[in-house]
Amino acid sequence: MNPLKDKKILLGITGSIAAYKAAEIASSLTKSGAIVNAVLTPGGEKFITPLTLHSVTGRHASVDKDLWEGEQHVTHIELGHNSDLIVIAPASADFIAKIAHGLGDSLLALAVLAGHCPVLVAPAMDGNMYLNQATQENIAQLMKRNFQIIGPASGHLASGLVGVGRMSDPQEILGAIRYTLSRGGILENKKILVTAGGTQEAIDPVRIITNRSSGKQGYAIAQAALDLGADVTLITTATTLAVPYGSKVIYVKSAKEMQNAIFENLMDMNALIMCAAVADFRPEVSEKEKIKKDGSELLLRLEPTEDILLEVAKKRNEYTKLNAVIGFAAESENLIKNAESKLKKKKLDMIVANDISGKESGFESDKNQASFLFPDGSKRDLPLMGKDQLAELIMEEINKIIIKQ
Repeated sequence: MNPLKDKKILLGITGSIAAYKAAEIASSLTKSGAIVNAVLTPGGEKFITPLTLHSVTGRHASVDKDLWEGEQHVTHIELGHNSDLIVIAPASADFIAKIAHGLGDSLLALAVLAGHCPVLVAPAMDGNMYLNQATQENIAQLMKRNFQIIGPASGHLASGLVGVGRMSDPQEILGAIRYTLSRGGILENKKILVTAGGTQEAIDPVRIITNRSSGKQGYAIAQAALDLGADVTLITTATTLAVPYGSKVIYVKSAKEMQNAIFENLMDMNALIMCAAVADFRPEVSEKEKIKKDGSELLLRLEPTEDILLEVAKKRNEYTKLNAVIGFAAESENLIKNAESKLKKKKLDMIVANDISGKESGFESDKNQASFLFPDGSKRDLPLMGKDQLAELIMEEINKIIIKQ
């Protein structure tokens, strides 16, 4: 399921102060199982050494000298032709101009010309250089040739100015690499809707009723679905987590908002994974002004919120593409009994039951311990594991359900 494993990635580094960030990208890719071949332009060598890149990848980092003295038969052809993805990070204005016009005056430029794989370009330059008409036309030319452009971001630049030109954060670039290499996976052209986080029901403009759900498990599931090649829509209440690159994100707060967002996006979906912890109750009245503390007790009258999965079950026949509906049961007692009841009542294809009373699993933790329950009465118990690992197992089961349909 790891789209980076054993993939050959050519990482090009050009002349930019952001070149030091390339070491983080190279290191993270290598740790994820990718085979990273770093190539530096002469300008890139001014900012970071081949030894640094060799140290984090375990592989020779190439420079222009290797074009004429390298051990490979035809170095630029070997590098370009054998890559699954070419990433230029950072990409200077000068290098963008060269590849936009097909120049081959460096090993890296020649490797780009020789490649027949996707190319991801992360610009990094002073703001005035990025906004210059020539640079904009060069970037537009690359986009016409299906090069992928990520960034740049806005912020403080090396010149001391503030503007657009900072190379995108390495984690965002890594997300783009992961997304690009996941396309064509076993869930290609399948659309998955994932919900995450705990809903918030307003008492007044300041106070809310909510729960301890962090959204981590839902985000992990969204990433696992992307890794299998799916198109993912993530409906979430969480705002502090890094959004899985390539997903469409819809932010909501209340149970009602989440229900509306789900039904607005459900028609074309192949699977709904209801991982969000939806509040069971909300105040009957949400005060328009902040409730003042005056020494007397405050009584709240609560009403039940929407039962989203039950509503989906009632309308499921309308959604002809919806092959899998998955629910979650977060319980502190009678875990399996309560999960089985929810599975039947809401006509789910699978339910993930997890005991939230454990110290190492459940809400706010990076780990989870769960059981999968199915309509035929079968059950799969799982040990304590990371939420990313559990997400992969959930997606394996969902893929089986979709295939059967």
